[in-house]
Amino acid sequence: MIHLKSKEEIKIMREANRIIAKTREVILPMVKPGVSTWELDQAAEETIRSLGAIPGFKGLYGFPATLCVAINDEVVHGIPDKKRVLSEGDIIGIDMGTVYKGFYGDSAVTVGVGKISNEAQKLLQVTRECLEKGIEQARPGGHLYDIGAAVSEHANRHGFSVVRDYVGHGIGRALHEEPQVPNYGEKGTGIVLQEGMVLAIEPMINQGVADVKTLNDGWTVSTKDGMLSAHFEHSIAIRHDGPEVLSIL
Repeated sequence: MIHLKSKEEIKIMREANRIIAKTREVILPMVKPGVSTWELDQAAEETIRSLGAIPGFKGLYGFPATLCVAINDEVVHGIPDKKRVLSEGDIIGIDMGTVYKGFYGDSAVTVGVGKISNEAQKLLQVTRECLEKGIEQARPGGHLYDIGAAVSEHANRHGFSVVRDYVGHGIGRALHEEPQVPNYGEKGTGIVLQEGMVLAIEPMINQGVADVKTLNDGWTVSTKDGMLSAHFEHSIAIRHDGPEVLSIL
């Protein structure tokens, strides 16, 4: 079942996501060579709690941290660790969630550590553009797979592949609600989008093949060929006049 949100519920979810945006402003300047992913995680949790929310991922399904981090060939769900220290030229995906007044927020961004290669920079730029193109399709009367079609078309045009094993999702009182929001699909198919839907749209784009694997920690997902991956995500509300991005200031 898809839960349409009222204006009041969207107002609460807007704040849940703005807390993520505020937290992002705190931790992104910390992304430098020599900083551990554990330090980023601690700063994120402290900031989220100071702003009146609680970390949305910590304890969910047994996940042990506030942030999901993904470095270089990692796609999603990496666990922050004191021993995992950032190096010049890395790229790091930072995915975070909040719970505020019973509703979830969810957003992700991938950034470079110091100076990164032109190839890595292109992957980040195209993945960000994939997210923007997907969001543009989230309008009343459109179809669900219009979103994924726009994402995959842009990624493929630039020679990149779209992860199929992990997808976006509805969001609300639960982090993962219906419908699933794939980053691929045939335009003009899928359910009809309606005002009041709130979706987490999150392209995961690989430099090489789309295939992924789960590492021995049972959480971290990486590319199968060891090439780079990037991940961008926003929570958006479908309004009568189009999509509203909730996870920005």
